[in-house]
Amino acid sequence: MTAEEQLEDWRNRALRVEGEVAKAVIGQPDIIRLINVALFARGHVLLEGDVGVGKTTVLRAFSRAIGGEFERVEGTVDLMPGDLIYHTYVDSDGKPRIDPGPLLRHGDQLATFFFNEINRARPQVQSLLLRAMAERTVSAFDREYRFPHMIVFADRNRVEKEETFELASAARDRFMFELRMPTPSDPAVRRSLVFDPAFHDVDELLDRVAPGILPWQELNQIGAAIQRSVRASETLQRYVMDLWDASHSPQQFGVQLDGVDMSKLILAGLSPRGMMSLTRAARVVAWLAGRLHLTPADIHAVAPWTLGHRVFFTPVYELRRGPIADELIAQMLDKVATPAG
Repeated sequence: MTAEEQLEDWRNRALRVEGEVAKAVIGQPDIIRLINVALFARGHVLLEGDVGVGKTTVLRAFSRAIGGEFERVEGTVDLMPGDLIYHTYVDSDGKPRIDPGPLLRHGDQLATFFFNEINRARPQVQSLLLRAMAERTVSAFDREYRFPHMIVFADRNRVEKEETFELASAARDRFMFELRMPTPSDPAVRRSLVFDPAFHDVDELLDRVAPGILPWQELNQIGAAIQRSVRASETLQRYVMDLWDASHSPQQFGVQLDGVDMSKLILAGLSPRGMMSLTRAARVVAWLAGRLHLTPADIHAVAPWTLGHRVFFTPVYELRRGPIADELIAQMLDKVATPAG
């Protein structure tokens, strides 16, 4: 099989994963596509949404479809870094025991790690998770443990503010995407979720998803092959560079936001890691569409979720980050001259 035939075979598998997940999670096609993009771009995801919209269900569905081990941790104010590494208890003989914690218990078979309500965990816990995300390793028991296939998904509680610890800027920059999972708006979907008993039993829903569609141990290699194979023209490269410049000096590109002094808005524009995340994700979008070249539409498909959390504002505007960031990215995409094709 040639490299191009292998990419096409994997593309068919990737699209099948989306179809299988959609059997368990209805009304969320955009979220399913973006999580699939992150999976093949090998990027971590911060997922937001109201309670009960199905965040855990969609991640469990993806985990079942791709294979490998799934682990979930609940963020709490009393969670300590060691709780991710080991579990202590007294056995039936009254002897103290130490077992591997959620990060270690599956070894290199860990493929999906879900940290629920990450902003309830203390900064020390968040820092340990950051290292695991960045290096896919952690040191414990006088040795180094590796998780070469692990993708981290985290959920941030955005309703309650007591006993929460907001993620530092460096922590948010580690996530390829910040996704907002909305409550479905389609009347037929809403009716099905409420009245169809099949959607009331998560385990029954997950049984609909065909398991192990992908040889998940090869995701790193196929992700690298996608990045090598999808090309960016000189014109497209200049466009992405202009977007990067616009994140630092938006007023030079005619970006104006109501009620905002643009000369005092930006504290720090996009980082190199942010721009790399943008192009990595866009290449996967192009590949899923059956192309081996980038277009502006591929950039636009992922820019709001890749860039918005990576532009940092001065303190007076940081308190209004959500709506300002959304509008800033939208205007950057509108004002920066877009090449044809």
